[in-house]
Amino acid sequence: MAETNNTPRGLRVTVWNEYRHERDEARPAELYPGGIHATLSEALREGGLQNVRTATLDEPEHGLTEEALAETDVLLWWGHRAHAEVSEEVVDRVHRRVLGGMGLIVLHSGHFAKIFQRLLGTTCSLKWRHDDRERLWVVDPAHPIVEGLGEYVDLPEEEMYGEPFDVPPPEELVFVSWFGGGEVFRSGLCYRRGRGRIFYFRPGHEENPSYHHPEVRRIVNNAVRWAAPRPGAAPTHGNTEPPESPGNS
Repeated sequence: MAETNNTPRGLRVTVWNEYRHERDEARPAELYPGGIHATLSEALREGGLQNVRTATLDEPEHGLTEEALAETDVLLWWGHRAHAEVSEEVVDRVHRRVLGGMGLIVLHSGHFAKIFQRLLGTTCSLKWRHDDRERLWVVDPAHPIVEGLGEYVDLPEEEMYGEPFDVPPPEELVFVSWFGGGEVFRSGLCYRRGRGRIFYFRPGHEENPSYHHPEVRRIVNNAVRWAAPRPGAAPTHGNTEPPESPGNS
């Protein structure tokens, strides 16, 4: 059978990372010496994805040129303290690609990314606190993103995010988190915008080792495959002539 872009070899993935904390803060540098993007890329390659590249904020055009995005089927996005530095031109570019079918996976503090706020149309605000434990409950056991998991995933060290989370109701809710302080949070949310699939996944604070956790790595791999573009009818927009009647052929 011919290989498609949805197979591990054919699927083209770009991991985008702000890459600031790991360069000038001790704890993130210890946990992610090559950057969060390098750790996530390693996890994807271990999961069987062959065509994985990285891009960071301080590269020209943030590493997300027209050419790079044209060769990306799924984009992973991790950002935190420099959301305002992402250029509007690049946000426009990513927005067009998502509407056209590119998958987007937004990680942890990427909830405040310009592209996520634009696609969802809300502030994406929440409450937070450092240094807590998290139990990530699977609330949709049949969803492809939870394939291979048990009922829950325990993360002994994470940052707490709490409701209310100012986002539109998700089209599919995959995970709900409980924290040691009693807070809960919708931690795995699926949306569709245009032809693109979007998944927001909460864990991944830069001072915690979550991206080394085997079940978190499995979730990220599953999410990339879920978000991959699907073949379908090409849409037609604008003023058009009526289609030819079958009786006239």
